[in-house]
Parts: sequence; structure tokens; C-alpha cells
Amino acid sequence: MLLSASWSRVWAGIGATGDGAAACEELLARYSEPWRKYHTLQHLRECIAAFESAAQLAARPAEVEAGLWFHDAVYELQRSDNEEQSARLAERVLSDAGVPPEVSARVATLILATRHTASPEAPDEQLLVDIDLSILGAAEPRFTEYERQIREEYGFVPEAIFREKRRAILQSFIARPRIYSTPHFFCLLEQQARVNLVRIA
Repeated sequence: MLLSASWSRVWAGIGATGDGAAACEELLARYSEPWRKYHTLQHLRECIAAFESAAQLAARPAEVEAGLWFHDAVYELQRSDNEEQSARLAERVLSDAGVPPEVSARVATLILATRHTASPEAPDEQLLVDIDLSILGAAEPRFTEYERQIREEYGFVPEAIFREKRRAILQSFIARPRIYSTPHFFCLLEQQARVNLVRIA
């Protein structure tokens, strides 16, 4: 129910034509791919739930919500350009649905912000990235589950290499002056995120 209501809201909000059922089914199938352990429908549901709690913070809420739907649509474990491919997929799907080009372009830009290579600057990018990173500030049981899911996704990577790479990623978040850019998520999750990260990094 959460996802179906969200998709209907997105499809209408971005000015798409048709019922969007085929596009929705494609995305749901992608998030259900068997090699995914964390970047699954569970993650999408958690992102949409977090968005619903903070939608009022978005300048263009439908675009942020669309960005969340597409941000992990392409997730190939041995690729380094998943975000770029997800952004291109979003532009193709939205263009085919008659969404104005400027809207599709903004959605693609939001998706690219989830590369997490730098702190986002535009307000809607900050909100989307904070939502994507909200798992870092989850309660300890869910965060522990998340770490296990990430390890399972990368089960083909030798343990020593995985630990080294994973530690570097987590340390990069710890080193930031703040993990969450928006006041809402900073107040809600920053402290717990740092506790979680320090515990395992």
C-alpha cells in the first residue's frame, strides 16, 4: 500500500501520462533482483516512509519522491556507474511518459547526488541524500541487519578486502562535519548514526 500510493503520487506529481503501471512494475522487478540483499524493496519502502515524514521540506516533492524510486533502479554489484545508469533510466522512462524535459533532468540530477562523493548543496538534493543515508542512523538492530545485508550483497569479495573497503567508506562519513545536511534529519539521526559508525568502523 505504501509503495502503490507513493507511485500514484509521483506519477501525477511529475506530469506523466498514462497509468504508469508498466514503469512501476519494471522498478519493482529491479528492486527484487536476486543478488540484492540491502538495495531491495525494503530499502525503497524505508526511503518512501522517511520521505513521507519530511515531504514538506521539499521544494519539488514529486521530483524528490521520483528520485527515490529510481535512485537504485540499476544496481549491478561490479559496476561503478550505477547512479549514472539509474539517472539515464529515469530520464528514458519519464521522457516516454511525456514528463517535461526539465523535470526529467532535475530528477536525474537528484539521483546522481546519491553517489555520495560530496555533500549535496541544493536543498532537494540534501533531502534526498539524507533519506538515502537514513539507514546509518537506524536503531542498532536495524543497523546491524543493514551491515549484514551489505556483506551478503558483496559475498564474492574476500573478507579482508571487504573490511578494508567498508571501513574506508564508513570513515569517510564519520569525517564529515555532519552526516545529514537538513536540520530535520540532523536532529533526528546524526547522533545515532555516529554511534553506529564508530562502533563498527
